Amino acid sequence: MATKAPGAEPPETVDLRRLRSAAAECRGCDLYRDATQTVFGEGPREAEVMVVGEQPGDQEDQAGAPFVGPAGRLLDRALDEAGFDRRKIYVTNAVKHFKFTRDERGKRRIHKTPSKTEVVACRPWLRAELASVRPDLLIFLGATAAKALLGDDFRITRSRGERIELPEFATTAVATVHPSAVLRAPDRDEAYQAFVADLVVAHGIR
Repeated sequence: MATKAPGAEPPETVDLRRLRSAAAECRGCDLYRDATQTVFGEGPREAEVMVVGEQPGDQEDQAGAPFVGPAGRLLDRALDEAGFDRRKIYVTNAVKHFKFTRDERGKRRIHKTPSKTEVVACRPWLRAELASVRPDLLIFLGATAAKALLGDDFRITRSRGERIELPEFATTAVATVHPSAVLRAPDRDEAYQAFVADLVVAHGIR
């Protein structure tokens, strides 16, 4: 019978400090080998809103905090425009380590989408955060984040900006694109306005 890797499962607690400390030792998949550190979620324990992204990026990996790079700054601006108080939101990622490949010169680290196996390995930590914070509203940023809890059949293109009931977690969700997709869009202005519109829908659900 196969044994689980050390730290592959979170401890049975709703204490975010204990969860964060335990996550730092997670060896549930191989991403920890190349990443600088685990990037756990941050925000108030009593947050009514939880935002879930895909994985930390290069700057998040170095800082040890979620959404501190360009995509995070765009997210902060969009949340503010949609009527949210960013200071009252818990932000995290479906995967807690930065997955990347290097450019041809081996210097720049380039984001690489986590595999299904890696998302599944990290899912217990996301569930533990949900059990601790117990948000009234979940906002998924991107397909990887949404599929982590909604299943592989979920499509952002089909269901973005729609209300989704999650009785298993006693909460409601809205899925939209990841802010990094807005930054890469050919028409960034149009993509940003559509992103904010999705967040306005989410704000109206609260």
